[in-house]
Amino acid sequence: MVRTYDHMPARHRAFLERALAAIPGVEGIVGLAAGGSFIAGEMDEFSDLDLVLAAEPAVWPEILDRRQAVAAELDSSFLAGFTGEHVGEPRLLVCLYGPPLLHVDLKFASLDDVHERIEDPVILWEADGCLSAAFARAAPRYPSADPDWIEARFWIWAHYVADKIERGEIFEALDGLTLLRAAVLGPLAFLGAGIEATGVRRIEDRLPAFARDLERTIGGVDTAACVAALEAAIELYTELRAAGGEGSDGEMSHGETSDVEREVRDYVAWIRGRLGLGGSRR
Repeated sequence: MVRTYDHMPARHRAFLERALAAIPGVEGIVGLAAGGSFIAGEMDEFSDLDLVLAAEPAVWPEILDRRQAVAAELDSSFLAGFTGEHVGEPRLLVCLYGPPLLHVDLKFASLDDVHERIEDPVILWEADGCLSAAFARAAPRYPSADPDWIEARFWIWAHYVADKIERGEIFEALDGLTLLRAAVLGPLAFLGAGIEATGVRRIEDRLPAFARDLERTIGGVDTAACVAALEAAIELYTELRAAGGEGSDGEMSHGETSDVEREVRDYVAWIRGRLGLGGSRR
């Protein structure tokens, strides 16, 4: 089956060939599918492999307990792996194989719930059509940005960044600005463009003009640059919010600004003035 994906980089293809030869012999695993850039045929030499391993429901807990052993069964070049709680997916094992080094994400799903997915992965191997039948139970649903969810958090996040700047914790402020790009600005920009994407992934290629705007939110390792970056993030957010339509809690349909937005804007302006950076750029 892998020979139909000759566009893949050699090391990715070689890994899949070994994994496909091994997977029928892995006890409890009844299906293997590939997602991510594999689906669209967009893999390059720097791509990860995103694989879903479907397990019989009765043995799924046991499979989770021996994920690292299963990863090694797929390919003897397994080096290390850790579970994916950091991305809210404890079923995930983030793996590194090699040499040559290859990043592979293995998601271990029970056949009972593998139909709950954000995309339609390519089925590489299955026992008795079980994975096809499971996917037929429901359509994939990609999680899109929720403007109201974002509005409820943005100004508190912005205040947090402002406090870090005011305290002189510049690296903390830079981390906060990264959060605003990944959790707010990127998702809203993709939503407005009708593109399914996560965070700011490949935004340089997909939304190049907006990516150039994001450069203003990066800041530098000094107070003035961080203030300017936070102000740019606030400006971009309000532009994206307005482009998405009125009626959110922050931008009322009658044009009123919320108390939290007003207070945070005033606080950022006060920091700019206290630091002698000139008038507010609002």
